[in-house]
Amino acid sequence: MRRAGGCRTGRRLLLLALLCVAPFGHGAATTVDSLLAAGRLQLDTSVAPVGGIVPGQKLTLTLKIATDRWFSGGTRITLPEVPGLVILQTEQFASNASERRGDQNWVLQSWTLDVYPQRVGTFTVPPITLRLKVNDENDGDVEGAASSPAVTFEVTLPEGLAGVPNWVAAPRFTVSQQFDRDLADLQVGDAFDREILFEASDTMAMMLPDFSAQGFAGLAAYPSPPRLTNSNNRGTARASRRQRISYVAQADGSYQLPAEDYFWWDTARGQLEVVSLEPVLVTVGSGLAQPSQGGWLDTARVTPQRVLLALAAPALLAALLWLARRYFDRAPLAPVVARVKALRHRLRELRKPALPERLNPGSSAGE
Repeated sequence: MRRAGGCRTGRRLLLLALLCVAPFGHGAATTVDSLLAAGRLQLDTSVAPVGGIVPGQKLTLTLKIATDRWFSGGTRITLPEVPGLVILQTEQFASNASERRGDQNWVLQSWTLDVYPQRVGTFTVPPITLRLKVNDENDGDVEGAASSPAVTFEVTLPEGLAGVPNWVAAPRFTVSQQFDRDLADLQVGDAFDREILFEASDTMAMMLPDFSAQGFAGLAAYPSPPRLTNSNNRGTARASRRQRISYVAQADGSYQLPAEDYFWWDTARGQLEVVSLEPVLVTVGSGLAQPSQGGWLDTARVTPQRVLLALAAPALLAALLWLARRYFDRAPLAPVVARVKALRHRLRELRKPALPERLNPGSSAGE
């Protein structure tokens, strides 16, 4: 009996010890949500620029994460899909910093996303999910998901872009061309290459304009697929689009590669500019076009005079038929028939040989 009483006494002492220790514990395990609720983990979202945004212009959306401890693992970002927006994560690493808040040191992580609006309107980027791993002094590494605040911005169309079909919105945009040989002394069968280069900053290569290669009768064009290049250096995005076209001279003549104009909205100054490719003259042989082998209607030799003649020919033929019909309706039929018979008789006589079949009739010569 004493043994049973001793057991009960031991259990009571153990329970009392646990009750005494419990108030000094830290309660439930620490989570990302509890750190956010306690203000020990903070998320912020901002977008720049804040005004004067046009379609196609690059915006920088910054996600800032701060903690009073430190990050013990990588951060993964899940990008949302927003109609009318292209959202890209071009930076693979965050920008890290620290700052003093009161009597504590805070560690900061900054992530930047590139946002390209494709039309006019008001856009809202919803909360972005981030997978975090931070250290807590009580529970060690704490891992979980958190959501950044939503952000709203407006995209407008300035008067300068009214009526402009396409443009490049960037602080810098250039277009240039170069050739691999002199174009003043080509011969039929010669070939040359032309390279068109578009370059811009703070944009993507897929947003640069396309170049349509134009061929001519006598100068054929063979474009190659464009090469698109994107790079990012210290937060500055650069893009290029290279288009190579091979031309082959097929006939003598002078050919002018036409000028091309491209619209550029300078986001640094907020104004519209025009960037141009100059026209280029190509001379093959003598520089004079040779007669076409494609017939009278060959497109290489169509002239305004030929067009007018082609349009007038049916009308002229209809007028002649109308006059002939009126003449034959009014003329006596018998004289016309007699003339036709006389003409047929003359044609038969003309078809007879000039000499008789036998030179000496009655003899056997020539048999």
